[in-house]
Amino acid sequence: MKIRSFILFALSSLIIAECQAKIYFVAINGNDTANSGTLTAPFATIMRAQKATLAGDTVYVRGGKYLMAENQIARKQRIWAMMHLLDKSGAPGKRINYWAYPGEKPVFDMTNVKPLNQRVMAFNVTGSWIHIKGIEVTGTQVTQTGHTQSECFHNEGSHNIYEQLSMHDGQAIGFYLIRGSDNLILNCDAYRNWDYTSEGGKGGNADGFGCHPQPGSTGNVFRGCRAWFNSDDGFDCIRAAETVTFDHCWSFYNGYSTEFKNLGDGNGFKAGGWGLVKDERVPDSIPMHIIQFCVAVHNRANGFYSNHQPGGSYWYNNTAYENGTNFNMLNRTSDITTDVPGYNHVLKNNLSFEPRTYETQWIDSTKCVVLNNSFSIPIKVSKTDFVSLDQSQLTAARKKNGNLPDIDFLKLKNNSKLIDKGVDVGFKFAGNAPDLGAFETK
Repeated sequence: MKIRSFILFALSSLIIAECQAKIYFVAINGNDTANSGTLTAPFATIMRAQKATLAGDTVYVRGGKYLMAENQIARKQRIWAMMHLLDKSGAPGKRINYWAYPGEKPVFDMTNVKPLNQRVMAFNVTGSWIHIKGIEVTGTQVTQTGHTQSECFHNEGSHNIYEQLSMHDGQAIGFYLIRGSDNLILNCDAYRNWDYTSEGGKGGNADGFGCHPQPGSTGNVFRGCRAWFNSDDGFDCIRAAETVTFDHCWSFYNGYSTEFKNLGDGNGFKAGGWGLVKDERVPDSIPMHIIQFCVAVHNRANGFYSNHQPGGSYWYNNTAYENGTNFNMLNRTSDITTDVPGYNHVLKNNLSFEPRTYETQWIDSTKCVVLNNSFSIPIKVSKTDFVSLDQSQLTAARKKNGNLPDIDFLKLKNNSKLIDKGVDVGFKFAGNAPDLGAFETK
């Protein structure tokens, strides 16, 4: 019996070992043809690693600069040049992971990739159940002079996680989504992206994060992300047919160059909007976006903006400081023909402080739910309410786990009159009631 049990145990262990997920490695000194993808014999490219992966496998990308070249473009299709095309899917509970090797930073430099008359995608992700973590993309180019755009990360799959990504110092949009459901964009940074090539160099298409889901692409969430010094908007969901959620995100200095030269639109959070006429893209049911616990500081135009949306959104516990207009709820009529004051919005516990021009614009409070905001109750906000107004803290290093840094900027002092002045919207809070703004005082 003992021998038989041992044999059964050995056979079951062998089956389990054969079913275990595999680990592959990519490194700047790797080789796609001669190596097997192990730690000591790594692949040279993510595309080669993808060929080897199955659902549940992990690809570790070693640190260093990956200077990309045009002959490495995975696919050219119509107007697009895709440097990486991640089209292999994982499965529920078995994601395919593309992770930075622990303690190292892989940087994909796209400076030399300039395909003629094509838009560049550094990473085009059409697969689902994928997790990309810790990868940095810089120098993504624009080559066309007309209306165009390039992108660092482009998503069309579902159930994907994009975590601790850094997209900066290029001409492209940092992250862009047009289809796919239940994607989480977590603790990512997009900064200093300026399209100085197309349409006169104003940079009108270089957002930090763009989310424009088509009908059926539901459940997409941006959490803990930062966008700054992008030439257009920080976060943009114009023509989104489904609800988009922005949770605990920071957006600042958008619409400017690093010298504060005026560039593109410059909104912190552009929640919605359509074209000038109603067409087949406008859904019968207009989504209500969710913008909560977010911070907008010194964006060129608006901090929080409804952008002609033919309907309202949910705005909870947001803080706006030094934007052109802090809260602009501009709507359009349901037939998209006329701009009107905002209707169907729900604004609760928001904090507005020292706008450059207007605290609020285009809000029809008789057609919205406007409760316990600093601009809707008899309370005056002053500098003495805050622990710090040092804006440099916004770009502080993230925590080791990728979470936003703990800062004092715009946090309320313990004796601030804004503490406990909110209304319960279903989130945890300290004290007798929620505080106003994005930071709850413990």
